[in-house]
Amino acid sequence: MKILITGATGLIGTELVSLLLQNGVSIHYLARSKKEVKNEPNYQGFLWNPEQGKIDENCLLGVDAIVHLAGAPISMRWTQKNKQEIIESRILSTNLLYRTLKSHPNQVKQLVSASAIGIYPDSLENVYTEDNKSIDDSFLGQVVVKWEQAADQFKRLDIKVCEIRTGLVLAKKGGMLKELLKPIKLGAGSAYGSGKQWQSWIHIDDLTHLYYFAIQNNWEGVYNATAPNPVDNEELTKTVAKVLEKPYFMPNIPEFLLKLMLGEMHILLIASQNVSSQKAQDNGFIFKYRTLEKALKAILQK
Repeated sequence: MKILITGATGLIGTELVSLLLQNGVSIHYLARSKKEVKNEPNYQGFLWNPEQGKIDENCLLGVDAIVHLAGAPISMRWTQKNKQEIIESRILSTNLLYRTLKSHPNQVKQLVSASAIGIYPDSLENVYTEDNKSIDDSFLGQVVVKWEQAADQFKRLDIKVCEIRTGLVLAKKGGMLKELLKPIKLGAGSAYGSGKQWQSWIHIDDLTHLYYFAIQNNWEGVYNATAPNPVDNEELTKTVAKVLEKPYFMPNIPEFLLKLMLGEMHILLIASQNVSSQKAQDNGFIFKYRTLEKALKAILQK
């Protein structure tokens, strides 16, 4: 099997590449600069530039499935310029892949695209499954809708489309956990806002295995990538402090202060989404890290 990956050098992409190579999968990946292009057994890079609409179409040779992870990080201040980059980095790259597949012979049967649980409305009461049709009216909700609409184009080419709506990714090398650790390590950890907001998380190992499982089983449609046991923000912070054996006594950081520090982006910290991954489990996926404490110990006590 040969898979084309975008965003292969990012947090998730790096771990997924490692997993796929361990399982004998050949990888083509797209890179923006010549220095990132490697030509190794089962790992070959090709140049592209989504903003300029340029791509080396040889990237499609022998490819059975595409994993599309490329996109600017959402955890940067949401200025108008950054908002534009967040949207365009996802839409332009997806559209370029679509046009390339449409105009060049290929054997691609499936697109597995990254997505986010940010599409679900902020709620302390609701439990969200993939059948939910309501959309959060935040900037992030808009991003996810446009992102998934761009991916859905591939259906016109008789390619199966699978969208992985990902929760808070717990990883040692990046993501929100890295930022959360800083005050906690200093003994100054505290919950955000009310602390009651639901945080649907997933260990990075489970996430990469879920991507691989989606490819192996030719999944189609939307799947939530969140561990079976979400927690509220206060429990998340307390559990990190417990695993690190650090004190936890500071008062919550009020929402107005978060807004002052982060601007509109502060909703990433206070939005509440209780998201169910039952569909993935019903389709055979088994989570290795089902509870937060087990996931955090695996990451922080290595």
